[in-house]
Amino acid sequence: MQASRARLFKEYKEVQREKVADPDIQLVCDDSNIFKWTALIKGPSETPYEGGVFQLAFAVPEQYPLQPPQVRFLTKIFHPNVHFKTGEICLDILKNAWSPAWTLQSVCRAIIALMAHPEPDSPLNCDSGNLLRAGDIRGYQSMARMYTRLAAMPKKG
Repeated sequence: MQASRARLFKEYKEVQREKVADPDIQLVCDDSNIFKWTALIKGPSETPYEGGVFQLAFAVPEQYPLQPPQVRFLTKIFHPNVHFKTGEICLDILKNAWSPAWTLQSVCRAIIALMAHPEPDSPLNCDSGNLLRAGDIRGYQSMARMYTRLAAMPKKG
């Protein structure tokens, strides 16, 4: 547990230094628990998520970095690899392809990449996956854009 705390403190210091370097990711540690983090990530450009800001919750295990963090979307998102109700994310690096070389910051980058390049063959959101597998790109993008506007964009006025 001591090693995981040391690693998380190191990552915290790096996040403080990189705030300006990576404007698409805002990673914040809980004030009272180094094992709980949240992130705000910007939707990737040229995707239906562009213009949206999505909140992620990180639960970091005491065995970190030997075990991956549990990450989920707190912001509703229409994406084949994200469970619509729970926000669970289907991403290999959060499961069987995890490596201690990954950091919380790099996990955020991987999630942004997944947003831009969905994998419809392993869906947690079957409606979204089915649209993409059927070739209905327009239907998928319009649903994703609608939910981005409803859940991830600041309300005007």
